[in-house]
Amino acid sequence: MNVSQALEHASALFIPEIVYCEGFPAMDSERQKNEEAMAALREEFAKNDNPSFSYDVIRDLADRNRELCDQMGIERLANTRDHSLARGMSDEDLCAGVAALQKRKATTVIREIRGDRNNLAVSYVSKPVKGTVLGIDIETTDRYPDRGYIVNVGFELMELTEDAEPTGAEAHFCGIPEMYAEKGVPLENIHHITWADVDGKIPFRENKPLQAKLLKLMKKYPMMAHNAAFEDSWFTLHLDGYAEARRAGKIVPVDSRDICRQLDPEVKTLPRESSPASLENWARRRGTLATNEAEVHQGLDDTELMLRTVQAEFAARNCFKA
Repeated sequence: MNVSQALEHASALFIPEIVYCEGFPAMDSERQKNEEAMAALREEFAKNDNPSFSYDVIRDLADRNRELCDQMGIERLANTRDHSLARGMSDEDLCAGVAALQKRKATTVIREIRGDRNNLAVSYVSKPVKGTVLGIDIETTDRYPDRGYIVNVGFELMELTEDAEPTGAEAHFCGIPEMYAEKGVPLENIHHITWADVDGKIPFRENKPLQAKLLKLMKKYPMMAHNAAFEDSWFTLHLDGYAEARRAGKIVPVDSRDICRQLDPEVKTLPRESSPASLENWARRRGTLATNEAEVHQGLDDTELMLRTVQAEFAARNCFKA
C-alpha cells in the first residue's frame, strides 16, 4: 500500500456495524488494511520532513484498529505479524541516549563508536554522566500498540549521582473497554492487573492531562526505560505529540537494557537463554533485588528498580566521576 492509498483508507467512512456483521474474515481484512496503511504512513512520516498529513491521522487509525481487534478477539491474533512495535533502538538513538546522559552532542558519540555499537561501552565510561533522567515503565494489554491498551504507567525523576533518591513518583491505572470486565484484563498473568484496578479509570488515550504532563517531562529530561523501544513504540501511537517531538529531537529515549549490555561484564559470560540483560536478572546481580524477590511488572515498581539498578551499575563502573 502506498501513501496515497493509505491516506484514502484512513479517510474513508468506516461503519463498524457493517464490518462486524460480515464476520471474522471481513474484520481481519479490515485490520490488515489498517495496519498496512499505518506502516506506510509511519514510514513516510519518518523520512519526509514535510509530510502531507499530521500524525493524528495515524493515531486515529490506531484507535480504530484497536476497537476492531477488540471485536475480533485479540487472542485470535496472537500469531499475526505487526510492524507497530520496534525490535530495538537504532544505533543513532543509542548514541543520542549516551550523549544525553553526558551532556554531549550525539554526533560526537556517533563519531566515537565508528559505526560499531559495541564501542558504546567505551563511550559510556569516557565522560561522567550528569543531570536528571525521567524513569518510566508501562504495562499493556498486548504486545502491539495498535492492538492493545496502556493499563498502567509509572514514572519518577532521579538525578544522576551515586547517592540520589528518586523523586516525584506517580503511578496511574488506565481504563479499557467494558467488555474486559467479563473477559478479564489481557496479560493479567504477567502484570497482575485486574479489572478492579482499571474499573472506572480514564483510558490513557482520553486522559489528556496525564498525556500533557508526560510530554512536558519527556521534553525536559532524557526518558529512560528498560527496553526503551517498547515504550517508544507505544507512546508513538498513544501519546499525543510524542511522535512529532521525537522526530524533532525534543525527546531522547535512553535504553537501560543497553546500559546493562554495554557495561555489565557478566552479560557476555552468561548464557543468552538465561536473559542476562532482563531487568530482574540484572537487578539481582547489582544487589538492587534480592535473590528471593521477583520483578513486580507494574509501572512505578519497575521504574524504581530500573533507576536504582542503573545507579548501581554506573557507580560500579565509575561513571559518576569526572
